[in-house]
Formats: sequence, C-alpha cells, structure tokens
Amino acid sequence: MLTITNTLSNKKEQFNPQPEHTIKMYVCGITPYDYAHIGHARVYITFDMMYRLLTFLGYSVDYCRNFTDIDDKLITRAQKEYGDKNLYHTVASTYIATFQQEMKALNCLTPTFEPRVTDNMPEILRFVENLIKEGKAYAIKGDVYFSIESFPEYGKLSKQKINDLEAGTRVEINEIKKNPLDFALWKSEEEGTFWKSPWGWGRPGWHIECSALAKKYLGGHITIHGGGMDLMFPHHENEIAQSESLYGKPFSTYWMHNAFVRIDKEKMSKSLGNFFTIRDTIKEFDPMVLRFFILNHYYRAPLDFSHEDLTMLQKSYQKLCLFFSRFACKDADHKAIKESETVKKMLAFLCDDLNTPGMFGVVFENLAALGQNQEEACLVKALLQHVLGLHLVPLKEKEVIITPEIQQLIDARNQARIDKDWKKSDELRDALQKMGVDVHDKKS
Repeated sequence: MLTITNTLSNKKEQFNPQPEHTIKMYVCGITPYDYAHIGHARVYITFDMMYRLLTFLGYSVDYCRNFTDIDDKLITRAQKEYGDKNLYHTVASTYIATFQQEMKALNCLTPTFEPRVTDNMPEILRFVENLIKEGKAYAIKGDVYFSIESFPEYGKLSKQKINDLEAGTRVEINEIKKNPLDFALWKSEEEGTFWKSPWGWGRPGWHIECSALAKKYLGGHITIHGGGMDLMFPHHENEIAQSESLYGKPFSTYWMHNAFVRIDKEKMSKSLGNFFTIRDTIKEFDPMVLRFFILNHYYRAPLDFSHEDLTMLQKSYQKLCLFFSRFACKDADHKAIKESETVKKMLAFLCDDLNTPGMFGVVFENLAALGQNQEEACLVKALLQHVLGLHLVPLKEKEVIITPEIQQLIDARNQARIDKDWKKSDELRDALQKMGVDVHDKKS
C-alpha cells in the first residue's frame, strides 16, 4: 500500500484515490530564462520516479508539467540579450529546448502534457474573468488582483495566518491594492503590448497560469500536486485560493514537496549565485550518476550537493552497473517482477513515502545472494530500470592525461608512503582524486 506525506495535513497518508479514476498529477515547471539547475533536476527526477511508480502499481496517470514562458525574468533577459523585450519567446524557446534535452539525458519520461502559458491565454483570461464575477478578484487601472480576504482558508497549506503575514516577502507591494497581500492575476502593459484583455493590454501574473492549466488539461480537481518546497508559499497557496474560490471544492487531494538542494548548508538558488546547472554537471558526470545521486537521498530531506559526493556515488553506481552486466537478462514480465521476494522488500520502502535510501539498502545488502540467482537478479534490475529510471549500463572509464603536475603529486605520495607519512599520503590521494586520478595501492 502506497503512503505519501501530504503537505496539506503535514502527515503521512495512505494513497487512496477514487477507484477506476485516472490519477491526475500536476508539477510546476520551469521559467525558461536560463539553464536549469540541480534543484530543478531534483524536482523532476523525484516526480518522474513517482510517475513511474504509479504506473508500475497499475494506475493510469495523466501528468502535466508546464512552462512559464512569459515572466518578468524572461522579459528582462530578452531586453538584455536582444534589445527587445518582445523577443521573450525566443529566449524561452532556446532554454526549453535545452531543458528537454537534459530531461531526456536524465531519463525522465515526457509528461502527458507540457503546455506553455502563452499557448493558453484564452483559458487564463476566462479564469480571471470568472474570479471577478464571483467577487473573488477586482480590477484597478488595468491590473487585476485576487482578494485574499475573500478566501478565509488562505494559508492552510503553508500553515500561515493572514494576520501574521508581512507584505514584501515574495509579494509585490503596490499602493493601489486593497490589501498588501492581494496578488496579481493580470498585469497591465502599454497599449498594443502582449495580450488584449477586458481590462486593457497586459499579461498574466505568475500564479494564475497553474490553476488555469490544471483545469484545462487535468480537470477541476487533481490527485497530486508536486513541486519544490520553495513553491509552497506563496505560489501553491495562491493556486489553492484561486481554484477553490472558483470551483468550491479541493484543488488537489495530495500535495507533495521535495526539500531544497544546499551548497555549503545554504539553499541553492540563482538569486544567491550558488548554483550548479544540469548542463555543466552532466558534462563532467554521466547523467545517470546525477540521477542515482539524487535518488539516493530521501526527497523530503535537504540534499547537500558537491562534486566530491557525486564522485563517491559514481563508484556505487558503477558497482551496480558492473554487477548487473554479468547477467544476460531478457525483458521481465510485470507480474514476475512484483512476485520477486527481493523486489517486494524494495517496493515496501518505495511505497513508504518514496524511501529510496531504504530501497537501495535492500539492493546492496542482497548483492551476494543475487549473484547466485540470475533470475532474481534480473527482476531486481528490471525494477531499478523501470521505476527508478536507471540505465545500469557500465560507465566508460575516463582517460586521464598525466600532466607534470599530476606526476609530481603521484611521486610525492609515493615518497610519503615510503616515509610512512600516512596523513600526507591521504591528503595527496584526495588531491589526486579531485583531479580525476583514482589511486589504487598495491598490497605489499
């Protein structure tokens, strides 16, 4: 039985969707104004695994992940790169293409729907109009704002109370708003710019798009809404307010949020400038190593990222690849995979709120036994490939060119070992490993 931590209740809950209904899963996508970073990789690998697991368990799943292809950051980038803010779509298309290549490299399945905001403007405008008709939003000088006072449950996801919230935290302060915390549904622009609306020319606010897209592609109610923990407030909180105000029923049954990726114990983000892009990381490491690294950590726990940790996990991944390459496995029957005793243990962890560290623990603890049982080994391999999305193809050894600097370190380490200066020997070994040289000492 699958259980997941529901952010809404802040409890681990049994996954119990309506019988015979297709699972509707919505995950907030990227704003394509720059290259995606490791934080994005964590979100989309996590929910790709969720998508795969639900499918493996027999559910039919519709998965929607959007592209926010109109936004302040895109407009700024277009003005900076092309001298024309109206070329935001060129910026978006460039980074969307790169992102899709990266997702393919990371073996993330293509979602059922990947809508762009700009292709769905009629639905967004209709959603805003209906909120105004219901008295949940108001128009002033061409802008439209959602009135948070019209939604008494505002704050139920992030466990915040309206009276305790301070204007200014990821909220745009504007003197014309009735309440400082009211958020923009439509932003006015100069005549002839972007899209024409009943309130004048303009473009949508950030939050309205997901409510409108979820309605169009998945229906008025969704089963699972996912994303990074940083989106819980205000983005997901605002989605709830918009959708539930209009339809009078829960927007999503389950809310799932993965924790931050951290660099030196700080949240990784572009605004802090302490981030690694997927693009650069998979130039240095095989994409499957990055996927394996992310899946080795429980999705709700902070993930401390470093190239040193990736290098360590690379060895573990290669160990798995070499182990399973010993067996000539055929395509495994779905029923046979589920009936495997080792797979049952693995699934017990996976179905316990995606406990991937526990699941990998089962695999490594049973390697010796699996080595004596090809049939069982092949069933375990099949689960790792189909649900975890790991290729399990042995990595190619990188050819290291021994530069004079590297040779000097090797010679210094050899001398340290002769002198039995083990501390210095270890320090030099670590230095060599950072340069891509893996040192193997011969037994004397």
